[in-house]
Amino acid sequence: MEKRLMMFLAGLFLSIGMAVAQTQVSGTVVSGDDGEPVIGASIKVVGTNTGTVSDADGKFSLSAPAGARLEISYIGMQSKTVKASPKMHVTLEAENKTLDEVMVVAYGTAKKSSFTGSAAVVKADDIAKVQTTNAVEALRGKVSGVQITQASGQPGTAPTVRIRGIGSINAARSPLYVVDGTPYDGDINIIAPTDIESMTVLKEAAAAALYGARGANGVVIITTKNGRSSGNATITVDAKWGVNSRQVPDYNYINDPAGYYETWYKGLYNYARDTYGYTAAQANAFANQNLTASNSYGLGYNVYNVPAGQNMIGMNGKLNPNATLGNVITGTDGKKYLLTPDNWLDNIYRHALRQEYTVTGAGSTQKSSFYASANYLNMKGISIGSDYARFTARLKADYQFKPWLKLGVNMNYAHYNANQLGSDGEDTGSGNVFTASRIAPIYPLFIRDAQGNKIRHEASGGWTYDYGETKSLIGLSRPYLGSSNALSDALVNKNYNEGNTFSATGIAEINLPYDFKFTSTNSVYDDEYRAQSSTNPWFGQYASSNGIANVSHGRTWTYNYQQLLNWHRQFGKHDVEAMLGHEYYHRRITTLAGHNNNMFLNSIVELSAAVTTSSIATSSTSEYNTEGFFGRAQYNYDSKYFGSFSYRRDASSYFDPDHRWGNFWSLGGAWLISKEKFFHVSWVDELKLKASYGEQGNDDIGYYKYITTYNIQNSNGKLALSPRQLGNAKISWEKNGEFNVGVEFSLLKSRLTGSFEYYNRKTTDMLSWYTLPASFGFTGYYDNVGDMRNTGVEFELQGDIIRTKEFAWSAHLNMTANKNRIVRLAADKKNLVVDGKQGYQSSNYFYGEKLPMYTWYMYKYAGVDQTTGEALYYKNVYEKDANGKTIYYDANGKQVDQSVNGARPKVVGQETVKTTGEADLYLCGDPNPDAFGGFGTNLSWKGFDLAVDFTYQLGGKAYDNGYASAMNLSRGSAIHADILNAWSPTNKNSSIPRLNFNDNYMAAQSDRFLTSASYLNLQNITLGYTLPKPFVRNLGLANIRVYVTGDNVWLFSKRKGFDPRQSENGSITNAYYSPIRSVSGGVSVTF
Repeated sequence: MEKRLMMFLAGLFLSIGMAVAQTQVSGTVVSGDDGEPVIGASIKVVGTNTGTVSDADGKFSLSAPAGARLEISYIGMQSKTVKASPKMHVTLEAENKTLDEVMVVAYGTAKKSSFTGSAAVVKADDIAKVQTTNAVEALRGKVSGVQITQASGQPGTAPTVRIRGIGSINAARSPLYVVDGTPYDGDINIIAPTDIESMTVLKEAAAAALYGARGANGVVIITTKNGRSSGNATITVDAKWGVNSRQVPDYNYINDPAGYYETWYKGLYNYARDTYGYTAAQANAFANQNLTASNSYGLGYNVYNVPAGQNMIGMNGKLNPNATLGNVITGTDGKKYLLTPDNWLDNIYRHALRQEYTVTGAGSTQKSSFYASANYLNMKGISIGSDYARFTARLKADYQFKPWLKLGVNMNYAHYNANQLGSDGEDTGSGNVFTASRIAPIYPLFIRDAQGNKIRHEASGGWTYDYGETKSLIGLSRPYLGSSNALSDALVNKNYNEGNTFSATGIAEINLPYDFKFTSTNSVYDDEYRAQSSTNPWFGQYASSNGIANVSHGRTWTYNYQQLLNWHRQFGKHDVEAMLGHEYYHRRITTLAGHNNNMFLNSIVELSAAVTTSSIATSSTSEYNTEGFFGRAQYNYDSKYFGSFSYRRDASSYFDPDHRWGNFWSLGGAWLISKEKFFHVSWVDELKLKASYGEQGNDDIGYYKYITTYNIQNSNGKLALSPRQLGNAKISWEKNGEFNVGVEFSLLKSRLTGSFEYYNRKTTDMLSWYTLPASFGFTGYYDNVGDMRNTGVEFELQGDIIRTKEFAWSAHLNMTANKNRIVRLAADKKNLVVDGKQGYQSSNYFYGEKLPMYTWYMYKYAGVDQTTGEALYYKNVYEKDANGKTIYYDANGKQVDQSVNGARPKVVGQETVKTTGEADLYLCGDPNPDAFGGFGTNLSWKGFDLAVDFTYQLGGKAYDNGYASAMNLSRGSAIHADILNAWSPTNKNSSIPRLNFNDNYMAAQSDRFLTSASYLNLQNITLGYTLPKPFVRNLGLANIRVYVTGDNVWLFSKRKGFDPRQSENGSITNAYYSPIRSVSGGVSVTF
């Protein structure tokens, strides 16, 4: 009993002593740059689990033992350890060691100093500037090695991203997207840029090999925000309003109706002189007679009122001065109608409103954090009939239930809807933008009465549009783009889609004995959409079907299970990390679509609201699975020498069960030279050398290539099968091996930082299409034959030009020079030899060994025959014998008979010819740029901040389809003003052929229209002002910032209307939805 009493008293006194020893500590954490409070700084009692974070005023309070030391830290600032005292004032300085930055990498995080691969990070501030619907646009010009093109600027469309060149001819080339640790096949448009904390681009194998079969084209890791850095709960409201407009102007067309008629007249006049030998007076009469006629010569419309008995165009080639614009004609119903032209582009393009609102709440304690947001975007398109709206909501939270258990959840919901125009590409030959961009300036959009008033269309409730059809009220037929009307198609035809997406991720982190940590991440993603489109029953080519209703429904469902076991331990100067993991991914896509004719009402786009005469319905289900086992080991000695090794064994359902598994690995090392004792360079803060090699795979070749498939058809009411695709059970991954070596540096106390890298990336076993003879029944099959190589250098530089307490000025620059080459092609592909290169022709390209992808293969323009004004093209001159017979040689240079396989003549010169039928095709360069990148500057002064970013491209050749079309005389099509400088007897030095209505070669496809793909784009400019802290605090707020920002502000290229950013293959057209220039003003308030 006495013993127990003594133990009790001892314990009591010990507890009292401990309580007495505890001291209440409070203080403030401020920034050394501006003296402002640091919100969310971590304050931890050294050697204990006790800690807290600073609040919105930088203040903190906690209990600590007497004599304790506190560790105060904050991301981007130098940590500080100080002795605890009742009242403290702690100043944190900005982190100068750029290589100590922590970045998100494959299945974890890494310090930049220890990372042996190649990666770049774009942070929240740059991402938030993006005013497009797709956050990936924030990478444009910010990351070396990343090239972005966009085929359409229509809201809701996605850009094309390439990392370190094109890696395949036939397989997918896009990077893998990973969102908060989970592979993501969804639409990036539904992720609000304001929710993103960072985007990390993994550019090579050592960085991305852990993603195995899907990482060959690089990886973009999107990390959303959390509440860990917020401290006490904060609420931020951001609102912006702006205007969208067309960035890329139209070509310098002949927009004056009189000028257009005069140009067409000249073509007819010259045609009559050349073809029929007419005198000048006869040719004038012929041209006037046919100028506006509805025949094979004329334009079909005359919008000028010409006095009776007078010609429209005089002998001087100019419009009759007595002609007046506006011509009254008699319609098919006997009524009078006024013909007057409209500017189609001015009617279809517009200045449109843009508005976006974001509310976020965030906070954290020692054990928990949360982040919640809601974002609404309403973006009207710059073209009539197009818009995009999106609502997103996100909740991200975690809680430390036990010292050994942490649970987290991350959920996102999005609803989106869009009205989009029909096809707008060069290849379609139709669509609203195509029509408006290519129509001549003499055609009306509307049918007007004799007084010029637009006529109401009772059935549609809108105007009566001119579709250029003889069945219309005015009975006139357009020779170009008949049965189409850009404005009517945009307003009357429907093209609407909407959808809902939901994603959820649950995370459990368990701390195990002996420095092990187990993490389980389970994610689901569900995207369901419905699309409705219609062609109206009153106008255009489908009016005879009384309108067509199209309805489709689709759903994408994915889930991903991931388990990681991490181990980390330090042994003196040795630091060792290891990770083992398993991942399973499943994707299921279902679609259902149908269309019916004979619509009841154009406003009701439902299959049940159409009395069908030709109903068609289809459906499909596609499934895809991958599974991988992987591991990584990392070693660090004395923070100077670093090594890493990773391995992944992956399986993909895209391949036959016997060929589904592949092995992928990487090995890397780094040396922090600046930490060596022998290194004494005062102005070098950090210098790091790194090198790596790894192998990855590309399984994205499409469904069911390994099995033979058939089409199911109706044969007189009976089931029938027809060959579709011959399977090949042996096909497997495209393999990607990459070597990378680089230098990273920080100079002059981190005033100048940057990196230089060289890479050599080789793709082997490329997927190739083998063509089979028609007698096989199948057109062909796929096999793994072919190699491609990308080599290049990347350079990044960031500099603080001025860095004082009140004023800061910094600048940044990056550049990439990539060289792409096809190394090896399948034997049956090499059916053509050009300039000693074996390969094959496809469209206007030559795919040849030792040549870049998309090498142009076309006729060479030789100028104009100064005597006749006709176009000239080059033709090879071959070596001949004494009898004038062409001499042939084999591959060894031995003279052989022409019939010998592989026999080729020897080119000894060139001559000019007047038709492409006589001319030869030549290699004419490629669209791949010599260099591309971005640069910009940032300034801040007394609360003001200014950021300016440019993107650029140097070199490469792009084919300007729009300009080529406009330099030809095609009836009813737009004509470029450059054609006014065409050859004539008084302008014989012109490089533009003589105008001739029937000359098929005056603008034939040739290198004449290959144009420099260089450009400079003012990508973004943002000016902001943050109100003074004392003033804001008096309002009971934490922060107020007002700003104005502009995207796609200005583009400089070789020719007005020419946009080289549109396509990676260099085929450029103006008949597409222009990139949007967005200028917005906004305010951000933090409570």
